[in-house]
Amino acid sequence: MSKFNTANIENRSGSAPTFSQGLNVEGTDITSLVTMTEYYTGASEPSSPANGAVWYDGTDTQQYVNDGWYKLTLAPEPAIFGDRGVFMGSSVNMDYITISSPGNATAFGDLSAAFFYSGATTNGSRGVMGGGVVSSSENTLEYWTFATPSNSTDFGDLTLARNYPAAMTNGPRGVWAGGFTGAYQNILDYITIDTAGNATDFGDLTTGKESAGAASNGTLGLIFGGGSSSGSLASIDKITIATTANATDFGGVLLSATKSITGAGNATRSLAAGGSGNTNVIQYVTPSSPGNAIDFGDLTIGGGYVGGAANDTRAVFGGGGNANILNYVTIATTGNATDFGDLTESKSSRFAASGD
Repeated sequence: MSKFNTANIENRSGSAPTFSQGLNVEGTDITSLVTMTEYYTGASEPSSPANGAVWYDGTDTQQYVNDGWYKLTLAPEPAIFGDRGVFMGSSVNMDYITISSPGNATAFGDLSAAFFYSGATTNGSRGVMGGGVVSSSENTLEYWTFATPSNSTDFGDLTLARNYPAAMTNGPRGVWAGGFTGAYQNILDYITIDTAGNATDFGDLTTGKESAGAASNGTLGLIFGGGSSSGSLASIDKITIATTANATDFGGVLLSATKSITGAGNATRSLAAGGSGNTNVIQYVTPSSPGNAIDFGDLTIGGGYVGGAANDTRAVFGGGGNANILNYVTIATTGNATDFGDLTESKSSRFAASGD
């Protein structure tokens, strides 16, 4: 039996033909091989549409389902990078800035206590901080709504009380990584940010570490450097935030072994800034392309335990090293940081998150 291929069939007048006796392909009725959907355009509502028909009236796209037309809407992906950055730590005070508009910070509200060395993350509308030290290691989680300056509210508890965890997000889920309890911890635990409650085990880091930095592109979470039983680390761990599992090696290292480092970034580029030894170095990696960190530029002042918050285009770093200085970079453009303004007070340990 011979076979031929064709991309188009027309009748003699050049228009679509009618197959009054049906059309079979290799012995099978073509209507069982393809899904036929009616599609209409025009201001007038179609008459006698089939179930599943689609109609564009010039403004809205609608679908006919069970005797009625329903508008189709496309929901945007949840934003995890907002324009309001909230900085906190070393006192009860929470400050906020508008990341796109340089200027001094404004009081946002109060934490329940003066937390040191905690980690903070976001889903774009709600921020959550957790862990750290008050008088001893904490497992406390507290949250706030970015759009409404106010005091933080109890969220739940981490699976382990610890100092110096790093935190990251993919939007729905926040993950805390590592920490110190008298021993270096390799723990990863997570929450669903929209739903207050206790954290759940996620997996393990490649080694126990504290004072690491963390950043996310919305899918991958990267954990930079940190302190370990063997000293400061240059390694970078990687997790897929939506999937509980142990961390793996990212496939590259920092410019040097560093702890007390801060992460921030957007969907394309992850930055790591500051760190032990009062370094002012900013370095970056591309999460989708494993490799060694590349020099980005310098902060206006060196220090560890700096807070970092970003919107889609700009990262702001502030505090740490007993300073109240805020400085910023454009994430897509390498170069030294520029003065942004000041936090309301100078404190040694800062953590931050952004949202709208």
